[in-house]
Amino acid sequence: MPQVISLLGSTGSIGRQTLEVAGPLGLTVAALSADKNIALLEEQVRRFKPAVAAVRDESACRDFKVKVRDTNVRVLSGEKGVIDAACADRADTVVAAIVGMAGLMPALAAAELGRRIALANKEALVCAGGLFMAQVKKSGAEIIPVDSEHSAIFQCIKGEPQSSVKRLILTASGGPLRAMSREELEHATPEMALDHPTWKMGKKITIDSATLMNKGFEVIEAAHLFSVPPGEVSVIVHPESIVHSMVEFCDNSIIAQIAEPDMRLPIQYALTYPERKMSQVRGFDITRLSAMTFEEPDRKKFPCLDLALESAEAQGTACSVLNGANEAAVELFLSGKLSFYGISDSIRAALDAIPNNPSPSCDEIIEAGEAAKRYVTDNT
Repeated sequence: MPQVISLLGSTGSIGRQTLEVAGPLGLTVAALSADKNIALLEEQVRRFKPAVAAVRDESACRDFKVKVRDTNVRVLSGEKGVIDAACADRADTVVAAIVGMAGLMPALAAAELGRRIALANKEALVCAGGLFMAQVKKSGAEIIPVDSEHSAIFQCIKGEPQSSVKRLILTASGGPLRAMSREELEHATPEMALDHPTWKMGKKITIDSATLMNKGFEVIEAAHLFSVPPGEVSVIVHPESIVHSMVEFCDNSIIAQIAEPDMRLPIQYALTYPERKMSQVRGFDITRLSAMTFEEPDRKKFPCLDLALESAEAQGTACSVLNGANEAAVELFLSGKLSFYGISDSIRAALDAIPNNPSPSCDEIIEAGEAAKRYVTDNT
């Protein structure tokens, strides 16, 4: 079990829950990083007393330095500061919980050092999965997934030979708009899409859940994490969010991981693996298994899923374009400048307009995502 962690994205949802878990486990926090929420970061620094705190936003960092000048924390700024926090000397585990492409380079830096990475950042795998996993293999880094679905699969296949795996089955809640008709979805508001029935998450990922884009991203991630073709990863809608994912084996048996829908559980498993420790998450009442639903996703109502699967097959910079276009479209939807189906329409247009580079460098991956953002913004 690791003893010292570097937590990237400590003020976000996963970051805050990681610290909830780290305290009772007795873990030492060597480094924290945030974008610009310096009020919360200051509270965290005073409580956990890390040696290093990095603030990505340069202006916010100047204010933060003033606020913590009475402490012993070393304050770093900008992207380089966050990368340095990821590489903190004492940390044996890096929790990569930064949202968006800002988390890619710090995660890569941790991989280059051969660290254990509790991975919650999607973009490292969605946009740069080939490069990232090649670096992991080269350095001997260890990836423990934090997403509930990938954690479930990780647990289900533990000890099983790769050749025995027939299919990975990702479960999806279906999001807050699952029961709406296509006609109703055309008029869905951000408020409706943010009213998730099961999970408490940030706005961006909640909208991605509503469009099923989040599940498409998870297919891409699973393919890289578990070394399977995207076509061997299935998506099943399971509104109760009790079965977190499943694995079907070559003998046609299926193993599932079942628990309360609480992110603290996969976070803790990533921090304590291969051990299990007592958890703050309540026990699961097995009698609830008598009322569960499993159904195929409605791809006509939620076209973002197929856009993600198409990009997964194309590889290259297609997934970065997918991610960048989606990021811009979701932001426009949240601000009322784009309709619900405007999200998928904008992504489709960006994928058609921006050529796919089949063998990109890291810089080219990042630029493809930025080009997609510009395209969506300029054409809305």
